[in-house]
Amino acid sequence: MLNSITKLFKQLLEGEDLGQHSAADPNLAIACLLYEVAGADHQIERAESEAKHHLLGKLLNLDPSQTNALLTRAQQCSKDSASLYEFTSQLRELSQQNRYCVIQAMWQVANADGTIDPLEEAVIRKTAELLYVDHRDFIRAKLSVTELPANELPTSDKDQ
Repeated sequence: MLNSITKLFKQLLEGEDLGQHSAADPNLAIACLLYEVAGADHQIERAESEAKHHLLGKLLNLDPSQTNALLTRAQQCSKDSASLYEFTSQLRELSQQNRYCVIQAMWQVANADGTIDPLEEAVIRKTAELLYVDHRDFIRAKLSVTELPANELPTSDKDQ
């Protein structure tokens, strides 16, 4: 985050137009959110990395090499970001069901190691608020993940 602030001040001093934003990339935004939740507690367990990879491929229908490339870009983008808003603002056009699926995937990454850190929950809560996901759906997504055995990922929540 300090790098982001330094970069912002440098851009201001150099007179760059800060109104210009890079093109929206919803897939990258989703990958960044999964990366953010995994790193929220300042340690990324192997189970969380595997869950990120699996869920991103599943959500976006990507093959393993595409998923790896996207997660590599997400890692750098996440390091350069100042807030979750940079990612969530690109996802507001998604349907309510798809925004729910993003929140559910974030819960799955957070719970991949068997425990949900309060910092991980805070990232998911803030993301849900920024995506206008109802609190009821926020809790429903959490329960759909935490009520399963530790290493079992839900297949779909569309039937509920």
